[in-house]
Amino acid sequence: MRLKSWLLACNKANRTIKFSAKELNELVKGRLRSSLLALVLMGSPLTAFAEGEPEGMDWLGDSVPVDLDPIQGSLPTAIQEKGPRPKSDPSVLKPAATTLSPEIDRLYAPAPLALPNQSQQVSIEDFRPLSLTEAIELMEVNNPLLEAEAIRVEEAKSRLRAQLSSWYPTLNLSTSRLNFPSRNFGSSYRNYGKSAANESTANKNARKEQDPSLQLDRFGEWWGQTQTYGASANVTLDWRLIDPKRVPDIAAVRDDYEKAKNTYLITLRDLRLTTAIAYFALQGFDTDVLTFTAAVQASLVQVRDSRAKLQAGVSTKLDVLEAETQLARDQAQLTDALRNQSQQRRELARILNLPQNVTPTASDRIEVLGVWQPSLEESIVAANKFREELDNIILDISIANSRANSFLGDVQPFLNIAGDAGWSQLFGQSNVEREYVNMGMVAQDFDQSIYMGLTWTLFDGGRAQALAREQRQIAKESEYLFAEERNSIRLEVEDDFYDLQLYARNLITSSRAVISSREAYRLAVLRFQAGVGTQRNVIDNQRDVTQAEVNYTDTIVAYNDTLASLRRRTGLDLVARCIPADLPTDPPEKDPFTDVPVFATPITEPCAFQRATFVPTAD
Repeated sequence: MRLKSWLLACNKANRTIKFSAKELNELVKGRLRSSLLALVLMGSPLTAFAEGEPEGMDWLGDSVPVDLDPIQGSLPTAIQEKGPRPKSDPSVLKPAATTLSPEIDRLYAPAPLALPNQSQQVSIEDFRPLSLTEAIELMEVNNPLLEAEAIRVEEAKSRLRAQLSSWYPTLNLSTSRLNFPSRNFGSSYRNYGKSAANESTANKNARKEQDPSLQLDRFGEWWGQTQTYGASANVTLDWRLIDPKRVPDIAAVRDDYEKAKNTYLITLRDLRLTTAIAYFALQGFDTDVLTFTAAVQASLVQVRDSRAKLQAGVSTKLDVLEAETQLARDQAQLTDALRNQSQQRRELARILNLPQNVTPTASDRIEVLGVWQPSLEESIVAANKFREELDNIILDISIANSRANSFLGDVQPFLNIAGDAGWSQLFGQSNVEREYVNMGMVAQDFDQSIYMGLTWTLFDGGRAQALAREQRQIAKESEYLFAEERNSIRLEVEDDFYDLQLYARNLITSSRAVISSREAYRLAVLRFQAGVGTQRNVIDNQRDVTQAEVNYTDTIVAYNDTLASLRRRTGLDLVARCIPADLPTDPPEKDPFTDVPVFATPITEPCAFQRATFVPTAD
């Protein structure tokens, strides 16, 4: 086919080709020798693995257009950067912990199939404060999804080891169910109804013709004795010397193994990010609880002062009602924050797979983690280099090409060498015409053979070519999926980078809002106490303080989430840590005038509260 294609190409180029009969014969013989040599080497390790497309050609044999950029020039391909079959590199990621630190060594996960069936087994008995580092360590040791991915890596390794066994011969030992060992004994008796003396000669001769070994006594009877024991076995050897499917099948399974290791690294990165985001969210809800608790305390003070002024005749009922309304709002927000806090604690417990009676709490104080140092361009390049998702798509291309070669191997010759050996030994006799059997008689057989076999599917209706082309098309499809994944990764990095800049600016504005709103609230309280302000001004400023503190907390949480996301997207850990604030060892003393207790809202009588707020319609 190649010779014919070359001749056609030369004719299209208007080239004149002249060969003598001898030269043409030598050329054809050379082509045949090359084809036979290719058949021999097809099943050897020298053919190695699927190399992908030729230089300048894609997976389907079409020419590849050169991607030229007017500014950057030609861009390198992923095959040039990562290779046609990239290996998983666990060194780019800190390995997962396998054991817990002594401080948290009692928080190992329960058994995978454990199932509580009593209420005391799920009753929370321990609220365990955890730092972010301890939370990630617990996730790496306890998380069931990560454990499952680790087992999938071992499964892929076992499949690879099983596929590698095709290089070795198979040796089978088999025995007959009744002959290893066996013991047979019995007796036979025949009675033909009349004595041999009175029987006619014609009848005797007829029975002799039916059974020449039959010996009748003078009474027309025959009996025989059988007693044997022995054993037999058979050994077979089969070795495929040439198997065109062996190398591409091993290559496909080996790429699957690399994909499994990459998937484990992807899962580890995702779970670390998920744990960090859950921890940051818990920190935010903890801060919200403190913020709304302080708001409720301030509202309680306002209600108390308003009622005292009403009794003194220097305030109105409207001021008391406004203070009580604000107190109700703050209590509702506190209830919502407590709900969010409880839910987030259990969400973190689910990710960490903690014991059923333990609920985690956040021990780290909420603060900005640091500043992202790489530029946007450096972050994009690092993401293209370290993301295992791109490596997996390249491995999908290699797997598809390996499967294409495997399908093409169906119509190529297979050469086997095989052999077998059989052995049997038997003691005793069967159907002897005497009372005792000679057990000294021995029959022993041993034979062996070796042979070669060739299998070659000469015509299959084009099935192998069609299936191979399908796999080449799958490889071509994966190229475009690679481009889509590459663009998605860049978009993710850019979104996180721009979000980080947004939250950094919002940190400045929200912190200013907290400082100014606190001062405005302080002045409003002083003006109200001096009699030159109104209750409404105090309530509005108090609400502004609460909202500013919540916005500031949400901004810190969003900033830390985005920073953790950038670390996961790029594989980099270039974060400049913030200098911690110099805080006093002891907390400031609380003013007994404003430090009032906050009680939980009762939830046992919702119907009574509904009846209290019901106002009948006017007639």
